[in-house]
Amino acid sequence: MINQVYRLVSPRQFEISYNDKSIISDDVVIRPSYLSICAADQRYYTGTRGKEAMKQKLPMALIHEAVGEVVFDPTGELKVGTKVVMVPNAPTQTDPFIGENYLPSSKFRSSGYDGFMQDYVFLKHDRIVELPEDMNLEVAAFTELVTIATHCLSRFEKKAHLRRETIGVWGDGNLGYIACLLLKKLYPDSKVYIFGKTGYKLNHFSFVDEAIKIDEIPENLKIDHAIECAGGKGSQYAVEQIIDHINPEGTICLLGVSEYPIEVNTRMVLEKGLTLLGSSRSGARDFQQTVNIYKEYPDVINYLSTLIGEVHDVRKLSEATDAFESDLSNSWGKTIMRWMI
Repeated sequence: MINQVYRLVSPRQFEISYNDKSIISDDVVIRPSYLSICAADQRYYTGTRGKEAMKQKLPMALIHEAVGEVVFDPTGELKVGTKVVMVPNAPTQTDPFIGENYLPSSKFRSSGYDGFMQDYVFLKHDRIVELPEDMNLEVAAFTELVTIATHCLSRFEKKAHLRRETIGVWGDGNLGYIACLLLKKLYPDSKVYIFGKTGYKLNHFSFVDEAIKIDEIPENLKIDHAIECAGGKGSQYAVEQIIDHINPEGTICLLGVSEYPIEVNTRMVLEKGLTLLGSSRSGARDFQQTVNIYKEYPDVINYLSTLIGEVHDVRKLSEATDAFESDLSNSWGKTIMRWMI
């Protein structure tokens, strides 16, 4: 069959290409239905990813956050019309000590490897997780972002000591919101504080124990562990504040991506015996765990719906461009494309 792939060929410029794909294989054929725009997609779209990276990775189909419907499963395991979330990470090997999302050999969609802006996507069974029948697909579209927090907390669970009375999250954006939400569900006995700089964003965090502006943190406030979700240059200031307010031998989970190196007060890291724990992306196991959380805590989906910023119907390529342009000025939440092209 001929599959249409919608690739970014240069900043702000999409083009259609055609791939001849055989359905005589073990791959499940999926029709994407809802796609979510990520900040990483925008860095490619606007050309701010860096000249060398753009040269190496384009042309490329964007989007790594998406859900779809099964069109054909050669094994018959999944019925036609089954709603699934698609795993963008594609490992080519396994390692007993290193997760699939940390193996340099793994491919990741919309990062040098075609993403989900296609008519059809062909995936192995282990790259698919079935969704609950009544799932809000606009929320499910950004499940990949939720899995990043899920993955982080799975690493936190293994590494952090068991005194977890107070946990602080720095960063009042989408990832900070998700991290706080999962903390409150998975650690109900812990006090969760959100630290941010924007009042109207902090107002969305109705489920935390306390929302605090970063320029109004009480000097005597102490936390046992922290998650940094600020990203960019803000990562440096967030880590600095965390080191000031964290108790000795606490764990600092680093999630915010910075394009440039940041300074870290290693003297106090050593003095307090702190653990800095990095997390990036996620694997198929994190997707399954996240869907299990959706099933166990249905109100999580209601809270996550707060993150739906805009929904665009995309019937032609120019409307995809419109969605990306609109997302650039979206100050809160995720921009979703209802894929009808």
